[in-house]
Amino acid sequence: MKFLIDNALSFYLAQALQNLGFDAIHVRDVGLATSSDQTIFEYAVNAKMVIVSADTDFGTLLALRETSKPSVLIFRKGTDRRPEKQAKLIAANFSNIESALKQGAVIVFDESKIRIRDLPINRIR
Repeated sequence: MKFLIDNALSFYLAQALQNLGFDAIHVRDVGLATSSDQTIFEYAVNAKMVIVSADTDFGTLLALRETSKPSVLIFRKGTDRRPEKQAKLIAANFSNIESALKQGAVIVFDESKIRIRDLPINRIR
């Protein structure tokens, strides 16, 4: 599983994840540092990567497209913003979220809980 770290998070998060044995890159490593969320979204789809962000707009893109890929992992306000802590939080919970990420999910790390929403997100018509 490959992680694409969005510009809303530190590029040090990619390094911290790599140090823990994960395959992770930051958007700036692939020339997407100033790209729109939509461009980053498309890159993640094509590269089969999980987007890691603090930006909830990726959930909106998933809902609008009614698609199950890419999976998105979101750090909400109140979670520790230090890259080492974020990487350790992902690593500590990886066995519990890995299957959902493979199937397609939005996973939200809040201050005190983890929420998993399976994809696709279907709009009410």
